[in-house]
Amino acid sequence: MFSVRGRGVARLAATILVSGLVATGTIATAGSALADEGASGTGGVTAKLGGLTDDKGAVEITEKNGSKWSVDGGLFTMEVEGGGSLFTYCIDLRTGAKRDFNYKEVGWDESSLHNNANAGKILWILEHAYPKLSAETLGGNVGVDLSKQEAAAGTQAAIWTLSDDVVATPKDEDAEKLKKYLLEKAVELDEPTASLSLSPATVAGKAGEKLGPITVTTNAETAKLATAAGAPAGVQVVGKDGKPVTDVKSGDQVYFDVPAGTADGTAELTAEATTKVSLGRAFVSIDGPSQTLILAGSSDSTVTAKASATWAKKGAVPSVTVAKDCAKGGLEIIAGNKGDEAWTFDLKGASYTVGAGETKTITVPLAEDEAYKFTITGPNGFEETFEGVLDCKTATPGPKPSETPSTTPSATPSTPSTTGGTTGDTTGTTGTTTTGGGDLAETGSSSATPMIAGIAAALVVIGGGAVFFLRKKKTAGQ
Repeated sequence: MFSVRGRGVARLAATILVSGLVATGTIATAGSALADEGASGTGGVTAKLGGLTDDKGAVEITEKNGSKWSVDGGLFTMEVEGGGSLFTYCIDLRTGAKRDFNYKEVGWDESSLHNNANAGKILWILEHAYPKLSAETLGGNVGVDLSKQEAAAGTQAAIWTLSDDVVATPKDEDAEKLKKYLLEKAVELDEPTASLSLSPATVAGKAGEKLGPITVTTNAETAKLATAAGAPAGVQVVGKDGKPVTDVKSGDQVYFDVPAGTADGTAELTAEATTKVSLGRAFVSIDGPSQTLILAGSSDSTVTAKASATWAKKGAVPSVTVAKDCAKGGLEIIAGNKGDEAWTFDLKGASYTVGAGETKTITVPLAEDEAYKFTITGPNGFEETFEGVLDCKTATPGPKPSETPSTTPSATPSTPSTTGGTTGDTTGTTGTTTTGGGDLAETGSSSATPMIAGIAAALVVIGGGAVFFLRKKKTAGQ
């Protein structure tokens, strides 16, 4: 399932703040179907944040308190794990970006867009601006002559206006005209489909049953399915009709078919597809604090997802998934038990019992940017550890940069250090990829936080670009 990618900052933040997580969460009981509907899908694209090129589109930011500061606006480049390139804009203006950090594709409900009434308009801008449309085409629409830098700056300024609730004014007049054009034309669009997702992430039951269903969501025409190496003989992935499946489309439901008499154990399902990631998908860091991004362009990229199954002849047969719920400000732990005995586990000093055939949803409230790490155990060596930081809001405004010279926004993403500080600005160069109506720019955006100097060091560690990710240790049988 998920691997732990947290290095340096993420691990330090988790160590410092984990004691702040107290199990005062609420608990509810629901049927299996209801819990499965609420489970967070797993999978999608993982990509590494690259450097910036042609990042000369200066934008003046005016906060609601009247403070002003400048930052370059444009595109980030990202390289997809497994192959492919992405291009993204910033939607978390006051949080610094860390080059070489890994990012994970997530839905709007797991990012700062979860309560943003303008999220659909941001998607419209992405669909009708740069790089989806070329600078030349956009210039013709607006009636000006635009360079790539100006087109990127105008597009980013329009997005910042809606994502961060600021007045973002490109210093170039033609870029400013593009920004105004986009904001005047923008209308609400529906959230885009995940590149690839399997939900729920875990299922459980007894040998002789079909374990599931697991629902496939993808924007690809089809995805390839396979049982991961190490699965017991005879265990296979099947459809509703019980026939083996290797190719699926979005909306299909699949099951683990575990033959009767199979010894207690586990198996894992892998899914893979090659597709362009949908414009408007959010990307959050999984390596530590770094600004949230939104997809503006994609080459054909490799996307993957995994799900697992556990079964036993008797006793409790647990399963656990975690859904980050930004609307509720915390995590939902969905604990299921497909066995014939009750299962009791401890969660941060409190005990919870899930009866035979029962599913419970435990809500664990968290503060914004709060780190958490906890382990849930069960019979037959069942153990799953979840770790991360809640990141559901854009960073809040600070004082004017001129009042804190040491925190003036950086023009490029910084290279991460083991302490979470900036070791120096670096600029990368990538090639141009073509998609949609125009070529993808070679520019990049930039942003950082105008922070109070006395708390700057702490905010770098636990600040607005916090990460949500989870590590899951498989059962001993696997």
